[in-house]
Amino acid sequence: MRSFALVSCVLVAGSVAGFGVWRATPVFVAAKTPSAAPSRHWDVEAAADYMDSRELWWQGWPPAQKDQGTICVSCHTVVPYAMVRPALRHELGESGMTAPELVMLGSVEKRVGHWSEMKPFYSEAVGVGKSMESHATEAVLNAVILASYDARRGQLRPITRKALDAVWALQETTGENAGGWKWQDFHESPWEAAESGYQGAALLMVALGDLPGGYAEEPGTRERTELLRKYLRRHYAAQPMMNQLYVLWASAKSPGLLTDSERKTLVASLQKMQQGDGGWRLSSMDKRKRLDDSPEPMESDGVATGLAVLALERSGGGEEMLKRGLTWLEEHQGKDGNWSASSLNERRDPKSDVGRFMNDAATGYAVLALEQAR
Repeated sequence: MRSFALVSCVLVAGSVAGFGVWRATPVFVAAKTPSAAPSRHWDVEAAADYMDSRELWWQGWPPAQKDQGTICVSCHTVVPYAMVRPALRHELGESGMTAPELVMLGSVEKRVGHWSEMKPFYSEAVGVGKSMESHATEAVLNAVILASYDARRGQLRPITRKALDAVWALQETTGENAGGWKWQDFHESPWEAAESGYQGAALLMVALGDLPGGYAEEPGTRERTELLRKYLRRHYAAQPMMNQLYVLWASAKSPGLLTDSERKTLVASLQKMQQGDGGWRLSSMDKRKRLDDSPEPMESDGVATGLAVLALERSGGGEEMLKRGLTWLEEHQGKDGNWSASSLNERRDPKSDVGRFMNDAATGYAVLALEQAR
């Protein structure tokens, strides 16, 4: 992750008026009923409060404020939050979205609605090709966020179709990467490195599989989806395990992404990587060398364990392995409601706001996995 102040992100638009309401009234719009209570095995409310507080902080962080009243949407904080937060609404007895969630979703929708007017976060002054990389990355993530909301609503909205139109317009159609997208590459794993574009494409396939109404098979869309499928198949073998797990996740609703042999091999490899405590560690799934040459973390973390459990839940198989992974997640929630993970790129103070970026992602994946288990 990176920006002019340590973090990279892509822009989403935010209503200036909406930000004013949020800043003046930093309280939750969603009301929790008296019956809402923590889970027997993990504290649902504490997890939700952690994610809400982190999204709220992100929206007010000065480096996240961009032109035309916009804010960044980050792979580590905003995207997991958007995918996870709606899943907790029913369980917590909430009547609607929280204030940070409303600002986040409104920003994405405005950004998509005025797509032709929006400037990419990075210009060519930052590096050759960075403008196009930023633009394409943003398009994919906007579509993933909106599709995840529509999947829960059971209705594909016009704004989500517009986001998907922007995605297809930027899809590569020729060459070795036909079917994929240009992606922000600042040599920072797991979200902004050479392999990150594949991960983004696989996450989009997950979102497409969950969309209501058979969108992926509509005329005009089918060809683009098939191109994406061929891209994922063509580059699968060369991917780090983290990326392969996204494909395993997507394969539950996209038959043909993996052969039976590939699935069995991946599950067997995942079993070998499972640690004695039942979890997994991200550094073993993405072997990229840490920039500061600091020792590789040996403990299990929430990003790797949450993703592994989620992929196994969606695709089936590895029941004993899955059970141990779920137990690890239930037993490793922090006192403030989060799960932890550390950067693959540099040593950061885990108590600082920037140092919590990986915890934000870890909490998102852990909660997705635990909620799926329900």
